[in-house]
Amino acid sequence: MGDSDLLDKAAVEALGEGFRGTVLRPGQSGYEDARTIWNAMIDREPAVIARCEGAADVISAVNFAREHDLLVSVKGGGHNVAGNAVCDDGIVIDCSPMNSVRVDPDAKTARVGPGATLAEFDHEAQTFGLATPVGYNSTTGIAGLTLGGGFGWLSRKYGLTADNLLSADVVTTDGDLVHASENENEDLFWGIRGGGGNFGIVTSFEFQLHEVGPEVLSGLLVYPFEDASEILHAYREFVSDVADDVTVWAVLRHAPPLPFLPEEWHGKKVLILAAFYAGDIDEGEEALQPLRAIGEPIVDVISPHTYVGWQQAFDGLLEPGARNYWKSHNFETITDGMIEKFVEYMERMPTNHSEIAIAQLGGVINEVPTDGTAYPHRDAEFLMNLHTRWEDPELDEECIAWARNLYDEMTQYATGGTYVNFITEETGEEQLAYRGNHDELVQLKSEWDPENLFRMNQNIEPTV
Repeated sequence: MGDSDLLDKAAVEALGEGFRGTVLRPGQSGYEDARTIWNAMIDREPAVIARCEGAADVISAVNFAREHDLLVSVKGGGHNVAGNAVCDDGIVIDCSPMNSVRVDPDAKTARVGPGATLAEFDHEAQTFGLATPVGYNSTTGIAGLTLGGGFGWLSRKYGLTADNLLSADVVTTDGDLVHASENENEDLFWGIRGGGGNFGIVTSFEFQLHEVGPEVLSGLLVYPFEDASEILHAYREFVSDVADDVTVWAVLRHAPPLPFLPEEWHGKKVLILAAFYAGDIDEGEEALQPLRAIGEPIVDVISPHTYVGWQQAFDGLLEPGARNYWKSHNFETITDGMIEKFVEYMERMPTNHSEIAIAQLGGVINEVPTDGTAYPHRDAEFLMNLHTRWEDPELDEECIAWARNLYDEMTQYATGGTYVNFITEETGEEQLAYRGNHDELVQLKSEWDPENLFRMNQNIEPTV
């Protein structure tokens, strides 16, 4: 690392003189806020934070990092659990101010900046009754989500977020701005759809939009934990043959203090089925009726909701400031053995804020060939995320061990792949994230970033 350059105040001031945004050093106003991200386990102190207002600023920051041999991290929403948005001693290229969203309602497309959150994207698109598949927590940044694949409530019907990407503008390691699409820099376009931030910094995303809402049928069924095994078996049966409009996730956790839950259930272990229908509400009522007939829920709050409201329904469970550690597997099916392990580990879940989440995938996602994009998990019907969440650092060891142990127990049932955006640490899981596309991604990395300037990510090492 170029430590002498890090301390060269004149060099940093020179960068700031040509900047439309703000260049921050330790001790300056705004520095502490800019280095703070969603996962409170991450406490890093960069030498420079370049808060970019446009592509020109990103280019200047990349050139500065290359010329001064600085470690580079790139921040969009700062929500990624691994905390790769911030580095020690290097430069944070902070794109969060670049949060514009411009919708073309006639073409049903949107041009979105890398700093936009899902809430900002949804707000603009829903003004015209449009949306693209994005994640399930509206404070997530669109950039990291898309580059890792991106899935949510609309994905079984319309594909991944990355599958709906039409084009992107990318700043390369040389400080060039290039356009990537199916017709231009096709190899780069393939790589940024699932290969993460390994190849450059995207300064603009163009998405395909679809007619959605403004109201959708969605909501929760909440069951006593003692019924979890029975309900999970019935859930497995229901989702085995449903239309792509239907998406149902299962979550094992302690009941949060939601207003529709009887107070005596707050803090108790429960099983939650979260249901969503991506089509006509009346058709959805019919499609979800067999699900609602399962068991005896504590509450059934499936009803029409605004799409924007549903997208933000779980934000309160994922607010910034807590310590987070995740482990994730993909599965083709849910077996009896898996259900037994889910129930067993829920019995000793380390904190009331942690959860075992099983997301339903499949549908249109899996119609894309495995090598059609860098995202390779076109065989996954379910994704398990072990989300441990706590506040006291003294619980670190217990919480991390719980997640790792259950992850290890579930390996025997898994596809051998994992979702790149849910990788928390460098443990070799990068190979699981990229699977059969890894070798091609290495070739792409060697072409577009041979010096591995962009390595604060689930890294693909170049051969050069």
